[in-house]
Amino acid sequence: MRSRKAINNIFAGLLYELVAAICGFVLPRLILTAFGSDYNGLTSSITQFLGYASLMQAGIGGVTRAALYKPLADENDRDISAIVNATQGFLRKVSVIFALSLCALAVIYPFFVIDDFDWLFSASLVIILGISTFVQYFFGLTYQLLLTADQKQYVVSYVQIGTTILNTVIAAILIKCGAGIHIVKLGSAVAFSLNPVLINLYCRHRYNLDRSVAPNKDAIKDRWDCFGLQIANFVTNNTDMFLLTVFTNVREVSVYTVYYTVTKGINSIVRACVHGLGNSFGDMFAKNEKDNIRKNLNLYEEATFVISNFLFSVTAVMIVGFVYVYTAGVTDAEYIRPVFAYVLVAATLFGVYRIPYQAIVEAVGHFKQTRNGAIFEACLNIVISIAMIRRFGLVGVAIGTLCATVFRTFQYYIYMSRHIIIRGIWPLIKRLILSALTFGLVIIISNRFEFSNPTSYYAWIIQAIPVALVALVVVIIIEVIFYRGDLMLMFQKVKNAVNRK
Repeated sequence: MRSRKAINNIFAGLLYELVAAICGFVLPRLILTAFGSDYNGLTSSITQFLGYASLMQAGIGGVTRAALYKPLADENDRDISAIVNATQGFLRKVSVIFALSLCALAVIYPFFVIDDFDWLFSASLVIILGISTFVQYFFGLTYQLLLTADQKQYVVSYVQIGTTILNTVIAAILIKCGAGIHIVKLGSAVAFSLNPVLINLYCRHRYNLDRSVAPNKDAIKDRWDCFGLQIANFVTNNTDMFLLTVFTNVREVSVYTVYYTVTKGINSIVRACVHGLGNSFGDMFAKNEKDNIRKNLNLYEEATFVISNFLFSVTAVMIVGFVYVYTAGVTDAEYIRPVFAYVLVAATLFGVYRIPYQAIVEAVGHFKQTRNGAIFEACLNIVISIAMIRRFGLVGVAIGTLCATVFRTFQYYIYMSRHIIIRGIWPLIKRLILSALTFGLVIIISNRFEFSNPTSYYAWIIQAIPVALVALVVVIIIEVIFYRGDLMLMFQKVKNAVNRK
């Protein structure tokens, strides 16, 4: 049953990431060509700042999922309703604070970009972008958490696929018709507002939720510990954009956004591939299946490192060529930044490597115990980035992120191996050494190909095919030599799940 759910989640997640990646490249490209780098940087920057305003809901997600694992395993509708009602009540209060914060942001943010855009233009755009963020975070989040805890993330993915395509179609039509950026983003807000409506309808039909059940506030009492952890994680993930907005200009933000869109897309694909495996740990811990937990951790590690090493090694070789094609004809900013690209790829990669260890920690609800590590990660990122941004610009903030993510990956692993699943540090060190060997071989072999700057997406794909084949062969050879048992188990799990489906 778990394997079938995992396959459903993986398939739906991958399909969503494919759609999101395509739409995520199409829409910014349309904005770049229709409005320019300044507008692309402005909308990206506002979206990041809105993320800070949405932090009020941080902490509730991880705690709610952890609290729901046991009642879902026991099929206890009353306890499920009590937790859902407590979460919904908390988010209703937070939504009021968010609305006030949105108004404050609309007043303050325009002063950061006053040299490029007038105050009213920026303020009104903040409000429009905030509508979409408000609706997505506070009207559908509770039921998304319920579906994720019940290993039915695929429902959310299918809804998101539909609204993402709808958003891209609406935006493209509006841009082609000559609409301004405000109207384009208002169309997006309408499209994304369908997400919570559809998810709510599904959950009300699928689950026996009782609104009259008293909220179980004790079940989410640890939300403030998780809140601190999530804030720290959020700061780490968004430090680069914030510092670039404050210390540089919207054109540098636009350059960052283009490269970040690529690495974020690859990151999301990896997470979609392994997401189903992570969701099952909560159910295993709820049922105290110790042997299963250890075996599935090895499987989780294998899947994460195999997929990420393959995809990110290809990305490291091909990302600059892709950006060259993607930004063709855009001359108001310098987009070819190879050193920045390589550091950003490395920083994103280490954030992916920690997925299995973070999933274990969150499955047992150890938020307070790992909170300080997250805070230190955020501080480390900020300090290094500020120290280096003046001299190195984009590269400086990427180095700060890389240092912070390396620290946090080790911190998650060490905590997990000492307090949850006892093991030494060598398994992680071994995987990192072999990953470095994988990347080195792929880059060295790929550099023997005589590539020129691609002139089209077709030319880029032709160049990417041999690189992907090299990466696939290198990854498989190294895994067969050093992790043959884990690799065979991964393939067998996939085969069994597909056959049962």
